[in-house]
Amino acid sequence: MASILKWLRLLSDPARVRILLLLEKEELSVAELQAILGVAQSSLSTHLAQLKQAGLVEDRRNGKSILYRLKDVRGGERAVVDHLRQVFRNAMDEIPEAARDQQSLHLVLKKREDRMRSYFDGLAGRFGREYLPGRSWQGLAETLLKLLPPMVIADLGAGEGTFSQLLAQRARQVIAVDSSEKMVEFGKDLARRHGVTNLDYRLGDIESPPIDAESVDLAFFSQSLHHAPHPQKAVEAARRILKPGGRIVILDLVRHSFEEARELYADLWLGFAEVEIDGYLRDAGFRNVEVSIVHKEEQAPHFETLLGMGEN
Repeated sequence: MASILKWLRLLSDPARVRILLLLEKEELSVAELQAILGVAQSSLSTHLAQLKQAGLVEDRRNGKSILYRLKDVRGGERAVVDHLRQVFRNAMDEIPEAARDQQSLHLVLKKREDRMRSYFDGLAGRFGREYLPGRSWQGLAETLLKLLPPMVIADLGAGEGTFSQLLAQRARQVIAVDSSEKMVEFGKDLARRHGVTNLDYRLGDIESPPIDAESVDLAFFSQSLHHAPHPQKAVEAARRILKPGGRIVILDLVRHSFEEARELYADLWLGFAEVEIDGYLRDAGFRNVEVSIVHKEEQAPHFETLLGMGEN
């Protein structure tokens, strides 16, 4: 009876129930659990130690990592544990974060299974280091831009509009939105001097862009989401301006600890975790969401860039 009462006390904490729901689906490391749950490592370690001591969870070493899973209980306690598992499964609907945890789990497992990524990271690391006549990032970018179908693109948080002008080479129309009057004026003047007529600069907020609903084929955030006071609102606003079947693309920094960025670059957010961008997109209603890390800078502070995409 003492064990049953201990198990019931453990299940009274939603955080421990969330852990059990995840470990029921997959064996996970502390780092993976922390990425999904968004809790401090010290708190997570305490919860895992309590669950392990109670005999509900066990661990094993895999290289440098320790993986946790539900313990396979046998004997007389098996029926009780099976009943407890049904209890915490039923509790899933009463824990608001549980559904998000399952989405984040899918992302973590996708990353784990994506063995090809390291191969392509290696290719990207070599590209441009060795000289070969005619091979350059500029040439590759120009080629890929030419492959874009003619469409209406919103560049949200466009700054001076360098990327907007590249997109305008192929797009039917580019709407560049920025909250800085000077940036917008500079961009307009630059486009005027270069004869770019399909580029429309607009002064506005990326959380409420001055663009008609369902009028855009592609909404693009290029290193601008970390300047938004409310990133979720900006993503939701992007969906409102997208046509049915339109796509959103987010390029931003992976969460980092370079505090100086707040002063140097006026960053409101020190990047985002992959699960955060995944959550923003899914919560806004996007389908076929994909999020991955696509670049890491070699020099300190070693900023990383993530790419998030989704369909309206």
